Amino acid sequence: MIYDLLKAMDNQEQLLNMGRSLAVPWVQDLAKETMITIPPRYVRPHQDPPLISNTSLSLPQLPIIDMQTLLSNNDDFSELDKLHLASQEWGFFQLINHGVSSSLLEKVKSGIQEFFELPMEEKKKYWQQGGDVEGFGQAFVLSEEQKLDWGDLFYMVTLPTHLRKPRLFPKLPLPLRDNLEAYSAELKALAVKILDLMAKALKMEAREMRELFEEGWQGMRMNYYPPCPQPELAIGLNPHSDPVALTILLQINEVEGLQMRKNGMWIPVKPLPNAFIVNIGDALEIVTNGTYRSIEHRATVNSEKERLSIATFYSPKLDGDMGPAPSLISSEKSPALFKRISVADYFRAFFSRELRGKSNLDTMRIIQNEETNI
Repeated sequence: MIYDLLKAMDNQEQLLNMGRSLAVPWVQDLAKETMITIPPRYVRPHQDPPLISNTSLSLPQLPIIDMQTLLSNNDDFSELDKLHLASQEWGFFQLINHGVSSSLLEKVKSGIQEFFELPMEEKKKYWQQGGDVEGFGQAFVLSEEQKLDWGDLFYMVTLPTHLRKPRLFPKLPLPLRDNLEAYSAELKALAVKILDLMAKALKMEAREMRELFEEGWQGMRMNYYPPCPQPELAIGLNPHSDPVALTILLQINEVEGLQMRKNGMWIPVKPLPNAFIVNIGDALEIVTNGTYRSIEHRATVNSEKERLSIATFYSPKLDGDMGPAPSLISSEKSPALFKRISVADYFRAFFSRELRGKSNLDTMRIIQNEETNI
């Protein structure tokens, strides 16, 4: 038992130090300069164009899930069926009546806006150090030649509390620190409720979901996308799927920019006021053996307005193993589609590569027809 505890602590400590990213210019300051063209390192001329239509009513819209209805003690399973279909067919949905108070959401929004408006001397206290991905900066920058996103971030691990960097969360300005403390607890509880409901919809053993996620790993990423003089050539965040189980996104201002890929097209997401945008990550695709799918998404920029958001990531506990849930697989009808791996090794692999599509998840797939290679 002592050996297992030491091993778990070692895995967590290694995970804290596995993410590395090179220092890059602060885009918020770069955007303040008078320029007609963006620096070459931000130019991405070959990106897919968004889905464009003359009327927004003709665009597909994300499914809307009512959390209050899901949790009501009645025998109507229609909302649970909606959640199941949204997770299968979209990998994205908007969550309303989620139970997190609007007053707390407004405090978090205003606090993050003020946080990015701090003078540079203040921001430097929270800067990424020694290539660590936590703090102000960018992530997944692995070479000096790599193309850069037109956006800045502030990322930190929030749960479990003993993994918080002493120089980050505990040193945040008040009242932002207290509000994020409350927000972190609320979103952990919400993520666990969503995962419990998904287990019910999947008819999987509830304990399998709980054992992985009840004491899961939570991180928060605050995003700032400044106005861009050539938005058609830049990208705020490169297309990718998230490595986690669930991402719960809160839009901080009214500027749109999130797009998700569906049927080969980029569809803009129109956030509802005070709703959460929830998307399924690679870890949940693995646990559900491919029944629920992670979906590629990206952040676009515009020439006139800044955009801010905060993404809260919820992942399996770091000292566990992850693979398809045993209750969802059988040797004949539903064979395992993904390998089993320690959670720490899984994230170590993710942080070691450039952010691109579903490339990390693809390394986890089991090739079913190996006899074709004979």
